[in-house]
Amino acid sequence: MPLKRVPSKVRRPQIALGVTLLLSAGLGMIDAKENLPKDDRLVLIRELDHEIAVAKLPLPRGKHGVYVDASGKLNQVKVREELRTQGTAVSSGMPVEITKMTFKGGRILFEINGGGKSGKKWYQHIEVGMGTSTAPVAAQQNVQVANGSYITLEVAGKVENLTTVQVKQLLAAVLDFERHSPTVLYSPSVPPKFKEAIQKHEIIAGMDRDAVLSSKGPPDRKVREVREGTEQEDWIYGFPPHVLYVTFDGDNVVSVRQF
Repeated sequence: MPLKRVPSKVRRPQIALGVTLLLSAGLGMIDAKENLPKDDRLVLIRELDHEIAVAKLPLPRGKHGVYVDASGKLNQVKVREELRTQGTAVSSGMPVEITKMTFKGGRILFEINGGGKSGKKWYQHIEVGMGTSTAPVAAQQNVQVANGSYITLEVAGKVENLTTVQVKQLLAAVLDFERHSPTVLYSPSVPPKFKEAIQKHEIIAGMDRDAVLSSKGPPDRKVREVREGTEQEDWIYGFPPHVLYVTFDGDNVVSVRQF
């Protein structure tokens, strides 16, 4: 008996649905509670997934990270609190990578460098014992320390109305998407020791302002003072308790202090 041909109008919707499901499963970056993403969300993922940027400020460990509102304003109070309680995962001026994006209602959660959670398992928190003596159930070995963080971006209106350029502009308080390869590294007039420091995102005495900007990016704040009759300027990176002070006398660094 010859096989019956399935009408094309039946097969095509099934094929289209199958392709859509495969695409969403392969991306693996949409929150499980969301419906299938709109085309605009897929565009954001395609263009921002694994995008490289430079951190403009220290990013904390932990599951919360930093928060940016719908106008692009950073919650500085939250940043200081998270850095104080969780510690620093990413230093200011370090290159970072967006490793995951999750859409949750009116927010986009960006995972940076794999996220801010440590590799500690739930059962490694449990201790048992008798009297006043206790011991952990599992050995505390091979615990991965998180070197990533998170950025939560509030969205005004619908996510589908955002373009990649707009998202980058809203994240500009935290990430610099333009400073990928500092041109100062290719200048023959820059001493090798400064080029090596820039590649390590370090600052050493003698650097000029361009070299410092290439190494660490713009400071979080600047302070000018007259010391012993000479006007000096401090570039301050980070927030207490982790603060880096870079002091300029004229155009050159004369002091670097880390607290």
